[in-house]
Amino acid sequence: MAEIVNKYPVGIQTFGVIREEGYLYVDKTKYIADFRQKGMKYIFLSRPRRFGKSLFASTLQAYFEGRKELFEGLAIADYEKDWVKHPVLHFDMSGAKHFDGERLERYLADMLEEQEIIWGYTTHQEDANLRLKDLVKRACEQTGEKVVVIIDEYDAPLLDVVHEKDNLSQLRRIMQNFYSPLKMLDPYIEFCFITGITKFSQLSIFSELNNLDNISMFDQYSAICGISKTELTSVMKPDVEALGKALGVSYEECLEELRQYYDGYHFSEYSEDVFNPFSLIRALSGQKIGAYWFGSGTPSYLIKGLQKYHVNVTDIEQKSVSVDDFDVSPEQMTSALPLLYQSGYLTIKQYKPFTKSYKLGYPNQEVKIGMEKLLAVIYDSTHRTISDWIIKEG
Repeated sequence: MAEIVNKYPVGIQTFGVIREEGYLYVDKTKYIADFRQKGMKYIFLSRPRRFGKSLFASTLQAYFEGRKELFEGLAIADYEKDWVKHPVLHFDMSGAKHFDGERLERYLADMLEEQEIIWGYTTHQEDANLRLKDLVKRACEQTGEKVVVIIDEYDAPLLDVVHEKDNLSQLRRIMQNFYSPLKMLDPYIEFCFITGITKFSQLSIFSELNNLDNISMFDQYSAICGISKTELTSVMKPDVEALGKALGVSYEECLEELRQYYDGYHFSEYSEDVFNPFSLIRALSGQKIGAYWFGSGTPSYLIKGLQKYHVNVTDIEQKSVSVDDFDVSPEQMTSALPLLYQSGYLTIKQYKPFTKSYKLGYPNQEVKIGMEKLLAVIYDSTHRTISDWIIKEG
């Protein structure tokens, strides 16, 4: 078996750890330079689970904290000259899945208290929105610099209750309340970055933050997360060759196998081809092609959606969806297709400008085989359990 050249960050999503400990980092910092050059301030990015959103959020945090030494040799180093240290408030909502209202409020309180300790004060406020407001102002006053707010997986508390009307309504109110100060705090904010899987249109973050740039389906940001073919065939080339040797095939044959299994994601009309980073990194690191992303579990909200809309195999492949359907909030969807797209189980195969519609299909073999097996289990007449498919979290 040929030796692996790169050290792959399997399961590591912290930019500082990756850079300090010599793991392979695929440089995405040109996008940060792009945001700064254009003066973009409020940005929303939607991508499927385990697609690199958290690593990009961590990279932004390190950049705004002015950790210049971590960025040597990367694209942003050519652009940035000042490296101003901004206070960064990073809220990771991925730990708040499957919560009821009381647990969600406790989770927000705990995150806020952690930040309050960092900024050296005890609050007299109880409401999450007032605590967030005070926190931003305090950090700004203490440092003399505007604050950066990063909210990772903003929709995590809501997705798994999207089919439970009463619970969804309560949790949405709590999150709406938490996010509501952001627009009012504009004079104190340098930059705000929000990630998620889907878009809850009735959430105040979208109705009140009317200056939020949703870059999720812009061609120029199609490869902001994931691995492009160019990235795979440059920095990762030695390990593709090593995998080929392990499989007993040539470099070209190995590349084609990886393409068939993990490539094929398109996030805009004229998107770059994007490989699933979760599966690709595991395949190269372990020198074995497998269903890593699909095998890591299927979100319960997706399984409930497939059942709710009675989706079967023939409903999925090569279906056309209008452009407007992609802007639909999960609780307003009339079919599972937009949710399947946003969650990474379908991708854009073709854009039709005359009808302003997208043709959707499976991105690759990993997802196609996995989905066909999952749908067979869901509609199996012997009523076998689907619990093994569901992600066990929270």
